[in-house]
Amino acid sequence: MHSHADLHTRSHAHSHASHDWEMPHQFDEGNPAAERGTRWVLVITLLMMVAEIVVGLFSNSMALLADGWHMSSHAIAIGMAALAYTMARRHAHDPRYAWGTWKIEVLGGFASAFALVGVAGLMAWSSIERLISPLPIQYGEAIWVAVIGLVVNLVCARILHGAHGHHDEDHEHHDDHHGHTHHHDAAHSHSAHGAHADVNLRSAYVHVLADAMTSVLAIAALAGGYLFGWQWLDPAIGFFGSIVVAIWAVGLLRDTSAVLLDREMQGPIVEQLRSALLAPANGGDIEIADLHLWRVGRSRYACILGLVTHRADLEPQHVRAWLTNVPALYHVSVEINHCGACEPAV
Repeated sequence: MHSHADLHTRSHAHSHASHDWEMPHQFDEGNPAAERGTRWVLVITLLMMVAEIVVGLFSNSMALLADGWHMSSHAIAIGMAALAYTMARRHAHDPRYAWGTWKIEVLGGFASAFALVGVAGLMAWSSIERLISPLPIQYGEAIWVAVIGLVVNLVCARILHGAHGHHDEDHEHHDDHHGHTHHHDAAHSHSAHGAHADVNLRSAYVHVLADAMTSVLAIAALAGGYLFGWQWLDPAIGFFGSIVVAIWAVGLLRDTSAVLLDREMQGPIVEQLRSALLAPANGGDIEIADLHLWRVGRSRYACILGLVTHRADLEPQHVRAWLTNVPALYHVSVEINHCGACEPAV
């Protein structure tokens, strides 16, 4: 088959996708349960943070003060997640957002992941500092603080986990009743296959889990120090915890940056799309000359597709039919370049 470059040296006909001027495309209807959940978690975290700092100042307890300021970093990150949901909802029908406001939530998750990197760095620095220069530990008071922190974080984790499950049910219900069809050359196909992860909710959830894990590790380390005199165990486990938190943060940065930078061409949906187009049942003599894919929702992809063929009978509605069963392919703009003057491929 001739290359796309060969096409420009020969006369050919075009079948273009007609323009769709409906604006904005709001592919996701937000996540009200997650927005409510992050707000509740933010309130609980702020209350716990203020209580620890105030009591720590009055009791001159460094353990309470340290944990209070540590929780402040998580409160900032969870606040960013809640703000992202609010901004996405408020601007959902703003025509300036051509593909809706879902990426505001992704941006919130990206910023929150950076905050998590900072938390991991502070944990590592404090742990190394305590290993080099050990300080006396008030084990009874510190264990009490860690236990209270663990309970608070388990409550917050339960709230966010419930929001995630509620959103999955809402998404499936919405998919079952949502149709998106245009009788133009711009092909639209939709397949409900389950929601992709809500990275903004995931970022808030990871912050809560990181704090809960820190509390569990602190309880174990403090118990070891109290029972066996292993004072080094507290900073050692703290350093180990910082590595785990850093790994979570890097995973969040990787996933959110892939969406924000439209790094989607390595995903499985690309191979599914190619297989659907080049299947033998389609008659052959088709070349994919141009393919651009990007995510426009948690489980929604948009695609610009350019085909080259010698077949005069190939029309965009045929391509539309071939792509119907490709999961998550929601909006497709098709351009067919008929190369009638070219010699058929052998």
